[in-house]
Amino acid sequence: MLPTTLGPWLDYTINGLVIGNIYALLAVGLALIFGVSHLINFAHGSVYMVGAYIGWLCVTKLALPLPVTFVTVAAGCGLLGAVIERVGLRPLRNAPRIAPLLATIGLSVVLDQSAQLLFSPDPRALPTQLPTWRIAIGGGSIGALDLLIAGVGIGSAGLLYGFLRFTKLGWAVRATALDRDAAQQCGVDVDKVNRTVFAIASALGGVSGLLVGMYYNTIDPNMGFQAGLKGIVAQLIGGVGNVPGAIAGSLLLGLIESYGIALFGTSYRNLFAFVALILILVLRPNGLFARARRLPPEPLTGTFIAPSRPLVLPKWAVWALAAAALALPLVVQQPYLLQTLGNAWLYALLALSLTLVAGTVGQVSLGHAGLLAIGAYASSLLALDAGVPVLLAVPLAGLVAAALGTALVYPAFRLRGHYVSIATLAVGEIVTLVILNWESLTRGPIGVTGIPPLSVAGKPLVSGQWVYWVPLVVLLAFAALQSRLLNSHLGRTLRAIREDDVAARSYGVDLNRYKGLAFAVAGFIAGVGGALMAHFYSYINHETFPAPVSMLALTMVILGGLGNVAGAVLGAAVLVGLPELFRAAAEYRMLIYGVVLLLLIRFRPQGLLGTV
Repeated sequence: MLPTTLGPWLDYTINGLVIGNIYALLAVGLALIFGVSHLINFAHGSVYMVGAYIGWLCVTKLALPLPVTFVTVAAGCGLLGAVIERVGLRPLRNAPRIAPLLATIGLSVVLDQSAQLLFSPDPRALPTQLPTWRIAIGGGSIGALDLLIAGVGIGSAGLLYGFLRFTKLGWAVRATALDRDAAQQCGVDVDKVNRTVFAIASALGGVSGLLVGMYYNTIDPNMGFQAGLKGIVAQLIGGVGNVPGAIAGSLLLGLIESYGIALFGTSYRNLFAFVALILILVLRPNGLFARARRLPPEPLTGTFIAPSRPLVLPKWAVWALAAAALALPLVVQQPYLLQTLGNAWLYALLALSLTLVAGTVGQVSLGHAGLLAIGAYASSLLALDAGVPVLLAVPLAGLVAAALGTALVYPAFRLRGHYVSIATLAVGEIVTLVILNWESLTRGPIGVTGIPPLSVAGKPLVSGQWVYWVPLVVLLAFAALQSRLLNSHLGRTLRAIREDDVAARSYGVDLNRYKGLAFAVAGFIAGVGGALMAHFYSYINHETFPAPVSMLALTMVILGGLGNVAGAVLGAAVLVGLPELFRAAAEYRMLIYGVVLLLLIRFRPQGLLGTV
């Protein structure tokens, strides 16, 4: 409800500035890292989460004074940042530019899942240790914790300014940010600079996590993902690598969220951030406070495709494997095993979709689970609300996912560099948040129940054999079509865009048209996969297809080999099927995915079957 007096608006303004100060600690660290490494650090949110848990241990288990807690959090997270730079990222400094970005995603998964295994997924209370008094100001109020957050934000900005302005190491950081190669030729130890910047950025991120835990009086292992995205959004609003711009962007983002909550409610909070991100990327990708004229970022298309000779199976071997897979339910009569493999085939459809856009076209999509969600909801609502037969609703859902997915991603086609990955991640989050808030259509947080199963002539296909056969037949059909596409003139054109979009455009290739075609085909495949999941699961909600599903799909295609159709199927079978079969490792599944992604990027970037 819209506040009608000044007091509530003043409270919303104070709250927005307080949250903006916390975002600034994250965004400044991200800006520093990007300045010296030209890297969007997706692990930064996980460091923020680690800082919150270190603070919780200091306060609740060790009963340390608050100043000592802050120093301990900053030191612990600073050390973690230095280890991340040295162990996780420095070995990739000569790798293609997309490799470190993917490595930070793997590191984030490892840190989040490790915290979940150590502390359990349950939220924990983090006391403030501060007095509860509040000072009334013009109908609003401000408390001790608000003042502490403002003081930490301003003090950190001042210390950082002094470090960069008046110390030799700070000068080295600025020189490296301006021109890394020139700084190295002048004798600057760029490895030391990188290590220092990661330590400072991680210390700031850890302190922000502690402050958020104190502000909301709760922490949990999954708190870092959204916070890291907010830091990235704030940095992009101000201008990537621009420290003052990151601070201004953070304050602006905090106010946008706070005023949005006042107008529409708390469930829309994250939606405002991601809509703002898309608008900035489309209208002013260099940020509001960056220099007007700036060189466009280097494209990432083609830069992760490691040179390799893909493993090509003879046609008779492909037919033999397909026949053996189809015949398996006739030999194996274990429903659980068949359902597990059927689930793997459903995820293989998602991997098949992603390997087309990420491997063949070179557009690394981090929000691909949004296409699953669109397909699942479209088919469910068509069957339940419109009375469309299920067998017709599934392909119609694929068309809806193809159209909506392409339309949502289309503004990102003009972007380059890391911006493409960030834009697709934002689109995936927007899809989830729209599903959550559009209650009149999607049932909101309650979800869709009673989804009818697939059926033929009134006979439901719900047995273990049909749960296995239906996804497998659909998968084989799409795999055959995609293989034909990749061997056609269209496939060669898509690979040309991946290898060098500037050269492709100079030969008259319409980049947006061909990217749109690729995303439409990928959207249709993923949409059909999501529709089948909905009808097999019988219930879905906004949490059925979270962001980690997109990361899982990315790990699948890298494991099998980017652009490799058979590799996508193999990656899904290995990462979805095997952990399910070994139930003892079920709780370690996401941790295994993160470690596998890191190892692949470091030692086998071309995947098991090679890139195509």
